[in-house]
Amino acid sequence: MYRKDMSAIKILAVDDEEDLCEILKFNLEIEGYEVDTAFSAEEALKLDLTQYNLLLLDVMMGEISGFKMASMLRKNEKTANIPIIFLTAKDTENDMLTGFNLGADDYISKPFSIRQVIARVKAVLRRTAESNERKTSDVLTYGTLELDTKRIKASIDGQEIPLTKKEFEILKLLLENRGNVFSREEILSRIWKDEAYVLDRTIDVNITRLRKKISPYGKNIVTRLGFGYCFEA
Repeated sequence: MYRKDMSAIKILAVDDEEDLCEILKFNLEIEGYEVDTAFSAEEALKLDLTQYNLLLLDVMMGEISGFKMASMLRKNEKTANIPIIFLTAKDTENDMLTGFNLGADDYISKPFSIRQVIARVKAVLRRTAESNERKTSDVLTYGTLELDTKRIKASIDGQEIPLTKKEFEILKLLLENRGNVFSREEILSRIWKDEAYVLDRTIDVNITRLRKKISPYGKNIVTRLGFGYCFEA
């Protein structure tokens, strides 16, 4: 698992533009972060990536692109949850969808201002810290909505809500990662795992049922058109 000690936050910037790496390193270190740089995905993959709290990945690099590197990391249990922000000149909707489908936490198009990068870095790290705090608790709460992950029970105002196993797991995923958008593909891989054949429509049906069952909090499960679903506080 990646580092959870937020008192010494380490960031790895991976970009084949060495000058840009140095600019990122200089400015992020002024903010108090520890920053390492790598000028290719190949170089980055030789490092112990579990030591980092956040990766800044350029998309267009050599033989291994940022997208390919992210895909490799997501398939490895030790690195699957490291937050990733893509930095790229590729800013079409399809490129952004690819990034978010790979589990990106944010996507910043070049050229960008350093102030913008710092703000996005802080936002992702803040969400990650909040998510980690929620995951250490057996009970997830939002308002009067409670999800007891140990007893597998959901309730609103103390009244138990009858959720199916998949509905419970979807709600748990979204509540633990409030504000993070999950694509249908990512929800399928996390909730349905290796089950033989599941249609995208299956997720939509489960989300629709879940929204009705947890009313008035159903409106907090928001559809990001073309991207996926998230729980907005």
